[in-house]
Amino acid sequence: MAVHRDCDLAVVGGGIVGLAVARELANRHPDAEVRVLERETKLAAHQTGHSSGVIHAGIYYRPGSLKARLCVEGARDLYAYCEERGIETRRHGKLIVAADAEELTRLDELERRGRENGVSGLRRLAGNEIPEVEPHAVGEAALHSPDTGVVDFVEVAEALASDLVAADGSIVRGAEVRDLTVAGDRIELKHAGGTTRARFAVVCAGAWADRLAVRAGAPAEPRIVPFRGAYLKLRPESRSLVRASVYPAPNPELPFLGAHATRTIGGEVLLGPSALMVGARDGYRLWRVRPGDVASTVTWPGTARLIGRHWRTALAEVGKAASRGSFVRDLQRYLPGLRASDTLPGPSGVRAQALGRDGSLIDDFVLHRTDRAVHVRNAPSPAATSALALARLIADEVELG
Repeated sequence: MAVHRDCDLAVVGGGIVGLAVARELANRHPDAEVRVLERETKLAAHQTGHSSGVIHAGIYYRPGSLKARLCVEGARDLYAYCEERGIETRRHGKLIVAADAEELTRLDELERRGRENGVSGLRRLAGNEIPEVEPHAVGEAALHSPDTGVVDFVEVAEALASDLVAADGSIVRGAEVRDLTVAGDRIELKHAGGTTRARFAVVCAGAWADRLAVRAGAPAEPRIVPFRGAYLKLRPESRSLVRASVYPAPNPELPFLGAHATRTIGGEVLLGPSALMVGARDGYRLWRVRPGDVASTVTWPGTARLIGRHWRTALAEVGKAASRGSFVRDLQRYLPGLRASDTLPGPSGVRAQALGRDGSLIDDFVLHRTDRAVHVRNAPSPAATSALALARLIADEVELG
């Protein structure tokens, strides 16, 4: 394929959100040529491919936010899509545990949010009822979400890509977009394979979203800061410690859900993740450092403000990254039978987290418009769950004039 030739609609990024957007655009505009430009040689190589696979129900998110609306809507659509495409899902539920009395107010707020967001089947459990759902878990109280499930998001992404190609769309791999400029009635996307000219572009570039947005004329804020999430996994003989998914009641000041236990669609049980600020936007290994990424993080005013506000949490995350014992002790608060000897090293991922100039971690999806383009500036979890609903919202912003 001559990747430099013109198209009508270009989508930057071949993760689950970019592919869902491209599929939606191809369905809405059957006479338009839709092309995905993906920087890697395979699809779903970053956040999508490093996900634990949880289909979130919509409990955590502030009522009225995009995350709240699109997660509930998106989960419903995702289950239906997977059934239609023959992709296995498992609605095995989630237990969110208040490990002690001090966490009950967090649980109260989560219950309020879940009910206001329309999460179906949500149920409050007393401490003595917890073992009915998870026999090895303990706590003061818990919320049970029966509709939380798991799936292989890479398989979903591949199905979306197949749908796009069936609708006469195209996908170009190894085409890292480096710049976007408007020239007349076209936007020019300069990439490793040359230049693609499109009538409109949607940029779903994950960890690199802010750079492309700024080059296209969007504000500098928010800045993407990479957080590495490392997992442990249970040895096969210890997997009976967890039936489905067990989560702590998270710190409401942070958009991370805390170290949790998740039984994946493949039957493994993952423990984690940690949340450690790292030196590369693709820092799946701790020792990977890219000077440009480090400079981008440390020169952003929000970074120092974030660390100043949450330095205790940052130190705790460093401890968990350095010590399996520290990692396990965090989980033992609600899974007391867990031992370090039950665990093995697990996978890791990088969360592309948007950070405000004031040091606030942005806890909602963020879209920006520039001339002939829409930019997805922040789409961490639950973006995979929300992908089909988020794609409709983004497609509403596309103009082919």
